[in-house]
Amino acid sequence: MKMSRWLLVDDDATFLQVLRQALQYRQVACDLAETPQQALQLVQSQAYARIVVDLNIDGESGLNLLKAILESRPESKVLILTGYASVATAVEAIHIGAVNYLCKPASVDEIIQAFEWPEPEEGSTASENKQTEEDEEFQPMSVKRLEWEHIQKVLMEHGGNISATAQALNMHRRTLQRKLQKRPVEK
Repeated sequence: MKMSRWLLVDDDATFLQVLRQALQYRQVACDLAETPQQALQLVQSQAYARIVVDLNIDGESGLNLLKAILESRPESKVLILTGYASVATAVEAIHIGAVNYLCKPASVDEIIQAFEWPEPEEGSTASENKQTEEDEEFQPMSVKRLEWEHIQKVLMEHGGNISATAQALNMHRRTLQRKLQKRPVEK
């Protein structure tokens, strides 16, 4: 991997330090930002080859930061990293312009590979670049995974408000909080 400068944006200072050390070991120089404001200042003063953005930065949406980064530096490749993954936010992040979306905990190798995801060749169609569903054996999502996805969708619809989401789901607030603390279940 050639030498490049990355920006890491997360409100967890320990996580930032660990990730920076792991990337520096792989010859990647990194700058750190713990708030969206710090990130935007850095992005406006310097171009970054790759930017890793947490989905929830100190109570603010990383998707808003993603939009601002791409408006300022459309050539930057931005990866969304989150502990609260959902299909709805993944789709929105990719729609806005993120190159990929990963769930925490993700290894440094997974993060690097997420940036190297093959881009479609010019002039080819999406169906030519993806395996067809017939090539893979279809496995429906488990009920627990479906529940997780539904909770995330309703949470997003209510702007991350736990109380409003619990009320919309006809669920006790503490029950919802327990469900949100669990890692997303696999398919």
